[in-house]
Amino acid sequence: MTSSTGSDTDTDLDQVILPAIPPVHLLSGQVPSLQVTDRLHRGSHIVGRFETSGLAGFKVAAQGRPLRVLLTLSADDRSVSGWHTGKPAPGGPLTRLVQIRSQGRLRQCVLLKGRRSHAKVAFDLAAEEIPDDGLVCIEALDIMEGDGVGEEVRRIVSGRVAPDGVAGIRLDKVVLDEPPEVDFDPDTLDGSRCELSTLISAGGLANLNRQGVRVLRSGMFVVNPVLKDTFGATGRVTLRLGTKAEPASLIPASWRRVNSELRWLRHATKKLLGAAAPRVERVLSIRDGEAVEFEQRPSGNVTELELASPTTSPLLVFVASGRGVLTTLESGTSH
Repeated sequence: MTSSTGSDTDTDLDQVILPAIPPVHLLSGQVPSLQVTDRLHRGSHIVGRFETSGLAGFKVAAQGRPLRVLLTLSADDRSVSGWHTGKPAPGGPLTRLVQIRSQGRLRQCVLLKGRRSHAKVAFDLAAEEIPDDGLVCIEALDIMEGDGVGEEVRRIVSGRVAPDGVAGIRLDKVVLDEPPEVDFDPDTLDGSRCELSTLISAGGLANLNRQGVRVLRSGMFVVNPVLKDTFGATGRVTLRLGTKAEPASLIPASWRRVNSELRWLRHATKKLLGAAAPRVERVLSIRDGEAVEFEQRPSGNVTELELASPTTSPLLVFVASGRGVLTTLESGTSH
């Protein structure tokens, strides 16, 4: 029954919307706090799956405090255009380059390659960025969509990244929490841990528990803005890039017919011994497309890339390596 006096317009039939109260892990799209969706199909064991570039809006009881937002995204066999219509378009081998925005601002970018890739995203929202109604919006946009991305970046990646890069991507989990007072990481992380820390995005990991060297199969990777008191937040980072021989499945068919494992090992060793160090061709700010200063120090088949830790925009790093070898991210050092 509606009240006819004062400003109270609630009725007995109005549904009470329960906000998410940090700290909270949201693992389903059926939670009441998920108030707004745009081209996101809600899931029962995941938050949802994006039809194409889209948005999820959560009502959060932030109570005037800042928030740390952590997301887990992934791709699988259904991560193709048209999956929701039952007429999926064939997916190609190109890497997806996806913007993650919140409250209208670009926060991080992720690269996803293959159909068994997982990526993590982390960013902080200041108290003044969260409106009185507590609505926190998370957008996933293809790199070619929206404003705030440099045209030079879009020109260079055109044809190198998949069109409709968000199509079918899963939003597996959303974590909302207060930023910790102290969250220091070790000074050096291996390649896989660099990606799990969200500083680097190099195509996503098939196994989130993986450690060790990270292969950069796309010839590029993202360096994301760092969080306060986390790995990379000390001002500069050095990324150690190496080389790895291509697997047998990627070399010419005449070699694939070789039955001797020893001959393949000799071939791989020869390739590596003759390989020059990876060469960083350019580093661009994704937000404005401008070139970013960096220093590279090649030695043997290893290059150390040193640059300032980004704070406002993700950076896109383009790397070239010799024929027959792949570039790897061996480790990162924060200093």
